[in-house]
Amino acid sequence: MVAVSVPCMNGGRGETSYAKNSDIQRTVISKAWPFLEETIKDMFSSSFPGCFNVADLGCSSGPNTLLVVSKLIETINKLYHQVNKKSPEFQVFLNDLPGNDFNSIFESLPDFYKRIKKDKFGPCFIAGMPGSFYERLFQSRSINFIHSSYSVHWLSKVPENLETNKRNIYITKSSPPSVCQAFLEQFQRDFSAFLSLRSEEIVSGGRMFLTFIGRSIADPSSKDCCRLWELLTKALIQLVNEGLVEEADVDSFNLPCYFPCEEEVKSIVREQGSFILDTFESFEVNWDPSDDVNNKSFVFNKDRCGQNVANSIRAVTEPTLASHFGNAVIDPLFARFATLVAEHLAVEKTKHISLVISMTRKQHAQP
Repeated sequence: MVAVSVPCMNGGRGETSYAKNSDIQRTVISKAWPFLEETIKDMFSSSFPGCFNVADLGCSSGPNTLLVVSKLIETINKLYHQVNKKSPEFQVFLNDLPGNDFNSIFESLPDFYKRIKKDKFGPCFIAGMPGSFYERLFQSRSINFIHSSYSVHWLSKVPENLETNKRNIYITKSSPPSVCQAFLEQFQRDFSAFLSLRSEEIVSGGRMFLTFIGRSIADPSSKDCCRLWELLTKALIQLVNEGLVEEADVDSFNLPCYFPCEEEVKSIVREQGSFILDTFESFEVNWDPSDDVNNKSFVFNKDRCGQNVANSIRAVTEPTLASHFGNAVIDPLFARFATLVAEHLAVEKTKHISLVISMTRKQHAQP
């Protein structure tokens, strides 16, 4: 399968960078951790290998990149300590598209290695693995555990035959059924290919743990996965009305992503056939991650919340939007988007739906 390159997140450490605006991804990692921890504990209930190979797909850059790796190493070392086993050696592959800001990751590694050494964990070797996860990345049967958070909802390319999805950048209530079907079929092809590729790379009995944005009901135009993009579309239309953006450019743009429901995911896993689905969970996260029940100091301010959400969406979509509409529209676009989000949140607190799946690789056929 040949994947079409999709721009990466905003690199660097600037005010609009992914590194500065990835709090929601950090919240999702935290909420998914209890399920991930159970997966790891189950993996090491009877087997304690001397070397453990891990791949984190769609790692991006910033403070979240090594967060899961750190927690995995800490948890596994505790499990080995409990049975008086020597800590394993860890080989960690960090994967993202070639345009990802890998330099920022590598610059953070010396401090990471110091912490590992201080805590007396097993040796850890980290390597970057640039490339699309819709292609082969690793040697056959070489990976014990694959993790990916908030990445697999990104498609390999924009679906074809979306000409009728005018004045929309994703699925909405006004999208023709053919548009919904085109997005679904692209996701089915991509996710099935993703599973097939990973099945070649992961060892028999190895695990894969994925977290991605989805939806709570079968309707692909439901507000829990579409409302945010409708507001971004509305901001683009405002720029059209002001003469800053051509309407034809809006009509020809669609986001390369899809937010599936539970049954769509389960159906693809069943039909592809390489993995046993062990766990399927879902949870909600507010658009603004600072608006959290555990944040006792939080006081709702619609303008601040609107700006927080706009910053987080800009960090993950700016390269894609800029490549189509040009850099000049980005600042005015997200200024209007922040206002629209603030007005929406003052009336309704819409949430992201996160899907969590844990799978085991079935036994490889004997040659």
